[in-house]
Amino acid sequence: MNYENIGFFGHDATIIPANFYDFHGPQFRLFRLGTYLNPGKRLRFEGFDIDQTADETGIRVIGTNVTDRFEVRDITIHGQHDSGTWGPALFGISDPNGKGVVERFRAPDGGLFGDYTPNAENTWKGPIGIEANMNQGTLEFIDCELDGFPSTGLYASGGDGKIVVEGGTYRNNGTASLRIGGRDSEIRDVTIEVDEEPSYGLGQRGLRIENSDGVYVDNVDISITAPQPNNHAVSVMNTCNGLQLENCSIEMRGDRVNHGIVVSPQAGEAWINKVDIVHETSGGYPIWIRNSDNDDRILVERVDISGEAGVEGGFRDGIWCGRNNCRFSTFVVDQPGRGDVNRNGIMITGEDTEIYRGEFYASQYPYIDQGHNNHIRNSVMVSDDDDLEGARLYSTATEPTLQYNQIVNGIDDLGASSVSSWHNEP
Repeated sequence: MNYENIGFFGHDATIIPANFYDFHGPQFRLFRLGTYLNPGKRLRFEGFDIDQTADETGIRVIGTNVTDRFEVRDITIHGQHDSGTWGPALFGISDPNGKGVVERFRAPDGGLFGDYTPNAENTWKGPIGIEANMNQGTLEFIDCELDGFPSTGLYASGGDGKIVVEGGTYRNNGTASLRIGGRDSEIRDVTIEVDEEPSYGLGQRGLRIENSDGVYVDNVDISITAPQPNNHAVSVMNTCNGLQLENCSIEMRGDRVNHGIVVSPQAGEAWINKVDIVHETSGGYPIWIRNSDNDDRILVERVDISGEAGVEGGFRDGIWCGRNNCRFSTFVVDQPGRGDVNRNGIMITGEDTEIYRGEFYASQYPYIDQGHNNHIRNSVMVSDDDDLEGARLYSTATEPTLQYNQIVNGIDDLGASSVSSWHNEP
């Protein structure tokens, strides 16, 4: 493109795209303002409404890549993107020192699943809300709104640049409402909701973090009340290296199995701090640290897990910890169970886990150890069943240590070896 300074100012202008059959495809764009291989330098683009309320319309409004800086503001798309073409926006910075700002980009009517569009043979799933997967600089998304896109809301997990998502609402997007990666990326003050199940039945994860080296998540509210399988609230993927997630709330409700925070086996270190999880699905783990030989530490602090869940699929624990070298401190797990089902507080299958000042309440066993050299101290373990012990040690457990705890009804030891238990109270 080779432009240096260019601006487009709508001043409340409305653009009405043609329908699919009148597009001069296969480009399907209104504005193409720089590419990764041929970027512009500086761009401003603001103040346009796109009216695609007519049938079989929907087009990429803007695709841009620059070296220095771009600013895109106050773009509102009216009507569902039902043409089966590319989603409304693509952004990128090709220079590591460049910066882009996307503010108040709104597409509240989403996109139609690809199989139902006139371009079904050339699309899969359907449009992405905003795509930003070839970024080397800093991209900020401020107070945006993306609802109902079948192939991700904001998809920004490619490239080595920094992604910042500040404010905004992301609802009912397929694959994930936010799919974020990059280096030292940040997600702050965001609302994510899933309250509608699409007819095509694909998963709708809340926040998916991948291809990243350091991501900070602060004050994000996630509500998933129309769960399907694979609708985790937070997915920490194998390619996530370093996560800090704090001051967040997660609400899970519905009649399907679903999980809250899922840490994949090869993900790097993560700190989960000051998070409230209400989990009321038919089964699943509020926190699932998947089985792994990875010793990168997962640290869980000041977390409150509550709600009445079921046990479908065998997922019956408030926390499943299958990784070595994890740490938990100053937190509460309350698992009364839905109806008459038996829920456990925490299941540990890994090694060298340390728990300090935890409170575990469960309809079955509050604390279960199947691993090696796991320690719990200054904690409370109470079963709702007066006939059950507060802690259970399986025969596979070796060298467990329990000290300075309140363990109501004591320990159910099924043959653990080298047990160290002292200064515990009933």
